[in-house]
Amino acid sequence: MRFDVITLFPELFGPFLTTGITRRAFEAGQVDVRLSNPRDVALGNYRRIDDRPFGGGPGMVMMAEPLEKILVEIQSQRQDQAPVVLFSPIGKRLDHADIDTWAHSQGAILVCGRYEGIDQRFIDRHVDLQISVGDFVLSGGELPAMVLLDAVARLQPGVLSDQESHQLDSFNPELDGLLDCAHYTRPEVWSEQPVPAVLLSGHHEHIERWRREQRLSITAAHRPDLIEIARQMGKLSPQDEQFLKNMAAARL
Repeated sequence: MRFDVITLFPELFGPFLTTGITRRAFEAGQVDVRLSNPRDVALGNYRRIDDRPFGGGPGMVMMAEPLEKILVEIQSQRQDQAPVVLFSPIGKRLDHADIDTWAHSQGAILVCGRYEGIDQRFIDRHVDLQISVGDFVLSGGELPAMVLLDAVARLQPGVLSDQESHQLDSFNPELDGLLDCAHYTRPEVWSEQPVPAVLLSGHHEHIERWRREQRLSITAAHRPDLIEIARQMGKLSPQDEQFLKNMAAARL
């Protein structure tokens, strides 16, 4: 799979692509990331890529021409009809199901905007999909691009040391879509706080039930909407439902 990233700041991706567990996917080419700077194809001595907005207002707007030139260059090098993705506050919010789809795709061309935004004519002509990573505004699309790439990379075979790790991730609909449980490691007592005794018991059935109840209680407390979705998907057992009922009664 190949992701082409159109960015004015390709240097931001250097540490990201060479650090941490997910670098395995990038270095092995499982997720082929290629960086292109529209300034390289811009005209003039200053290779200008932005200008003042028509109608007045603050900030600058990225020009359509350099973006289109670099996009056409990328498309001529690819062997597929990769979708063009723009990171934008108006886009669909990225979730686990989207990441799973991208992780099994041929990739995409990711456009990282800057300044006040991108000339709408480029968006109307070339962008297939707009994606948001949350209800807030960043200074550019580079961080959202890294978010998508990191999430896709960790789902590739061999990237995580334990292949079952991502199966237990929060929001994984293949499991149940619930949040993850709490985790503990050595020492057994830290700052006078012991590890829950059940985790030291060696009784795997009890441990698994404790973890399940942790996931249910954490999800019910922080994202009750996910409980309802899991219920509608038939992912909650009668034992789960009884635990949730008892937990709700205890709060009354």
